[in-house]
Amino acid sequence: MGHEKTLTGLMAALAGANLIYGPGMLESGITFDFAQLVLDNEFAGMIKQTVRGFAVDDESLAVDVIKSVGPSKDFLAQEHTLKHMRSHSRPELIDRSDMETWRASGATDSYQRALEKTRDLLQNHQPDPLPKAVLTQMRSIITETEGELDA
Repeated sequence: MGHEKTLTGLMAALAGANLIYGPGMLESGITFDFAQLVLDNEFAGMIKQTVRGFAVDDESLAVDVIKSVGPSKDFLAQEHTLKHMRSHSRPELIDRSDMETWRASGATDSYQRALEKTRDLLQNHQPDPLPKAVLTQMRSIITETEGELDA
């Protein structure tokens, strides 16, 4: 249920695959788990971000910042770091806290956090309605298919 699925999906994505198979599935697809689906959604986002690639330019390399701060100094407090630190990975379910903070916040694992998010989504999520043109096209496809089945 963990990051093993990220690694499996990442290898295929880096090889050129554009489909991630099995979100929410466990036991080779025998079992489906909504919390696993929520976790897999986060993993898929990480995979997509990696495949998109990373900028390698003056801004991202921050050579001037590195020179001005110097070796063995504090890069975390630099304005450049603060500006860019959340642009690469923003996990919601993977906790990157230190042990003390993690324990103080309940010591939950990623699956427990995904289960909480799943329950919240099932109870409270209100999806945006589909555009009228999409609904019309879907109705047309269904009507046509039903006609073919009746023939």
